[in-house]
Amino acid sequence: MPKKELDFQSTLRPLLVRAVAQALFQIFQEGRYADKVIEQTLRQNPKAGSRDRAFIAELCYEVVRNYRLYTEILGHNPESETDFWKMAAIHLVLQGKSLPDWQEFRGLDAEQIRPQAAALSAQRALQYSIPDWLDTLGEQELGERWPLTAAWLNKPAQVVLRANRLKTDRERLQKKLLEEGVETQPCGEADALVLPQRRNVFQTKAFQDGWFEVQDYSSQLVAPLLAPEPGMRVVDACAGGGGKTLHLAALMQSKGQLIALDTLEWKLEALKKRARRAGASNIETRVIENSKVIKRLHGSADRLLLDVPCSGLGVLRRNPDSKWKLSPAQIEQLRATQQDILQRYSPIVRPGGRMVYATCSILPSENEMQVATFLASEAGKDFRLLEERRILPQDAGFDGFYIALLERRTAPSDTSNS
Repeated sequence: MPKKELDFQSTLRPLLVRAVAQALFQIFQEGRYADKVIEQTLRQNPKAGSRDRAFIAELCYEVVRNYRLYTEILGHNPESETDFWKMAAIHLVLQGKSLPDWQEFRGLDAEQIRPQAAALSAQRALQYSIPDWLDTLGEQELGERWPLTAAWLNKPAQVVLRANRLKTDRERLQKKLLEEGVETQPCGEADALVLPQRRNVFQTKAFQDGWFEVQDYSSQLVAPLLAPEPGMRVVDACAGGGGKTLHLAALMQSKGQLIALDTLEWKLEALKKRARRAGASNIETRVIENSKVIKRLHGSADRLLLDVPCSGLGVLRRNPDSKWKLSPAQIEQLRATQQDILQRYSPIVRPGGRMVYATCSILPSENEMQVATFLASEAGKDFRLLEERRILPQDAGFDGFYIALLERRTAPSDTSNS
């Protein structure tokens, strides 16, 4: 997010900074997820105006995003609420704000903070506030592309909307949102609209009427690559909250059968609510309780989406606290899970059908290497790779993503197009 979008022109009041410090304490000392904490913090401050609410949310995210650099400037790991007041103050100083003479800010010298930040930023891992292990891994896997990628991963993400074709189109949606005071700009060739300034779009009537979903542009490329058609049988095997499921339903014009699978029933319940709002009537949810759920679908799907669990390193811009929760061991475990899903779920595709493997990771070890391993295996021998897209955040300014389109051959002996 550009600096001008951070609304620090509102009066700097102790109540607002206290809310930020308390939220940061919960995120880092209690291990809670930033988005949930900030949502709860805003609910607890219902009288705050839109400017104050934006101040709280953006200051929280900026400290989370730059946590390692600010910790170095602070001189020790923050442990108390007072420490997090100071972390917030460090950010405000680096944004050019003058600090009031509050007790919580005493001991901070703005004239020292700026040159200290400049000196520390000579170290890449500190400049972009990432763990050393991640800096090493990124360089190993991306080589000369890593420094720019690391820089982009520490920038705030844009808000992108996807017009719901079941109820409207991009042009009508853009006009409707403008009537509600929300400015947007078209992005790409299909259904995406980008907000030049961050707004709470969930309060708009257009959202409540199901005219759009919030979905990053890179994520919006997944369903069209799978190219589902009305009347097909399509399986979204890792549906989660259902963002891509709803996109598939729109492309299918809500005709045919769209089966949404997940291991967590509560996520599928949330998907059902979203589907009703979106007007998607062809979605059937099934909980993966055991292997039989998958085996019953073998050879039946025209299209299969495997949006597998991943490190989420491509979406650190919108989930900056993830980099403090991840570990190399977790990523290794995720790689095993990804390959297991490819091996066990791919038989769902019928001969002649197509499958998309997708992640929101930037690591080749979660992406190209997983597809190559699958194609070299017994389970992948009947598949061929048709297309793959590698998206880094610096490519177009959106999330890092990987999307691979594979086709199951109509007969095992058909190897002419390998």
